[in-house]
Order: sequence, then structure tokens, then C-alpha cells
Amino acid sequence: MQELHDAPLAPLTTFRLGGPAARLLTATTDAEVVAAVREADDSGTPLLVIGGGSNLVIGDKGFEGTALRIATKGFELAGTTLELAAGEVWTDAVARTVEAGLAGIECLAGIPGSAGATPIQNVGAYGQEVASTITEVVVYDRYTRETVTIPNAECAFSYRHSRFKAEPDRFVVLRVRFALEDAGGLSAPLKYPETARAMGVEQGDRVPAAAARETVLRLRAGKGMVLDPEDHDTWSAGSFFTNPILDGAQFEAFLARVQDRLGPEVTPPAFPAGGEHTKTSAAWLIDKAGFTKGYGTGPARISTKHTLALTNRGEATTEDLLALAREVVAGVHDAFGVTLVNEPVTVGVSL
Repeated sequence: MQELHDAPLAPLTTFRLGGPAARLLTATTDAEVVAAVREADDSGTPLLVIGGGSNLVIGDKGFEGTALRIATKGFELAGTTLELAAGEVWTDAVARTVEAGLAGIECLAGIPGSAGATPIQNVGAYGQEVASTITEVVVYDRYTRETVTIPNAECAFSYRHSRFKAEPDRFVVLRVRFALEDAGGLSAPLKYPETARAMGVEQGDRVPAAAARETVLRLRAGKGMVLDPEDHDTWSAGSFFTNPILDGAQFEAFLARVQDRLGPEVTPPAFPAGGEHTKTSAAWLIDKAGFTKGYGTGPARISTKHTLALTNRGEATTEDLLALAREVVAGVHDAFGVTLVNEPVTVGVSL
């Protein structure tokens, strides 16, 4: 297991931000992951687990503890059953399932990060989320000091949330298992209107899985959501804020604020979110509050391609990024009475 001291963490994140770790370990096997976690727990050393670094905002002072980078490998496909090691690159795994003619995660192409992070955040995009295909997650439980397998029904999946996210200091994901679909090379039914429009089909239609993947990659790239070292619009964590979910009273108050600010003819995006709850669009809120594409004059700005992405233009610090995030949160709340919640995990800092 590789060990470094006073090790830069910024290169391990898609933001390319943050100070160094007192100690950085890189684990390439499940056994090394478990050993490193146990060692940190036994010694009372703070532990930061890093996968693909696509959902991390690390403070400029860095991390005074052990950072554990999970670099395990393992892609096992048996029929329609897929098992991924936590360190597998997610977008590469999606490509391989599509090449095998299987459906279920093709619309999650291009999402940066590692496979082990997908159940934590219940990663989703373009009408799919991993909760619908994950069968079980193999984790190291830091409370019981055992490796256990947690079935889907016990993962408490919801919108961008899970049991693993609710208990961030308890579980370390080692492996993720999926049940995919053999639809003769076709995709799962397309649920997302933008994807269907881009492909000239109706919602609910199936298309070749490879074509669905390529379409999603093209749509994501147009929004700066596919990593490109030469494009500062991709020096981000993708969507920085989750889409707000409002109860009945909150949504009525929100509609009143929209009409007061934008006029009675304006209707904000609204999607059923279970029970009497409604989900609206964080990107729409940000834009209508005056934070348009490219907003900002400093080294941290809103993406020129998508209002939901906050970006490092090359010379930013974490404090620059947080200042912009706080400005956006305050502006949206002042305009519409809705409080945005950050999607990335913050380390040593907060909004």
C-alpha cells in the first residue's frame, strides 16, 4: 500500500482544490482498504475516504489525518449480474456494460467518479438512478468492524441519498452489485424528456443502448459535465446543488414568490416527488435569481455551459468557491424563499 506524507489532495479532486493531507494511503485491494480503516479507527486518527474525487470540496488547509484513496479494481459480469470494485472508474464500467449489450445504467454515462461512490449518493441522471439496478452493496462496517453485505431494501435509497450518506462515518463501500437487463442490445425505456427529444423518439421508447449512451455523453458535454482537463467548465463537481423538494405549503409559497418576481404567466419547473411533495429545478432557480451562465469575476465562477455547476477557472481557492456558493444560496433564498443544499461533500469547510 502506497504511503505519502504532506500529500497534495487537489489533484485527486475534479475541482482541483484543497490543501494537503498529513498522510495519504492508496489501497488497491479490499484487504488493504479494511486494514487502513481499522488502523485509523484504532489510533483515533481522522479518516477521509477518497474515490474519484468528483464530489469533494476540501478546505484550503487540507486534512489533518489519513486520506485513504480507494484504487481497487474489479469488473465481473456474469449474464446480467455485474459486480464492481469500489475503485472502478464509473464511466468506463458503464461503457463496458453497453458493449456487452446490457441495459440499466446506459444513461449514467459520463458521470465522473468511482463505482463505490454511486450507492452513497444514489447517483442519477437522465431518468436513471443506481437504486433501480443495485442489488446489494458490500461494505466495511466501522461500528461492528465486520465486512457485511447490505441488500437494496436496506440501503434506504431516496433522491441523491442513502443509508451510507446518512451515516458517513460508519460504512466504507468495497463492492457494488447490479442486476442489469438483456433487452437485445436496446436501452431501458427512456424516462427523460431531453434524451427522448434528442433521439427523436417518445418517452418510454427503447433505443439501441449504445446510441442512448452516446446521446447522454453529447448532452453532458454540452453542459460541461464530461471531464476535460483543457475545459475549465469541467473543473467542477458537476451539479453543485440538489434540486429542492418542497412540501405543499412550501410549494405554494414558492409559486407566490415566482409570480411576484417574474409575473403570473411564469410557471416554474415542477415534478412529482412522492406524497404531496414537488421537486423543482435548482438550475432554473439560480438562473432566475440572476446568476446566469458564466456569472462571476473571480477565479471561481458559474460554468459558461450550465448554471448548476460552480467551477475553478484555474487559480481558485476553496474559499473562492465557497464565497460564490454562499452568494448563490443567499440570492436564491432572497428571490424565491428556497434554500439550496450543496451536493458535494465538504471537508474541513462548510457553506
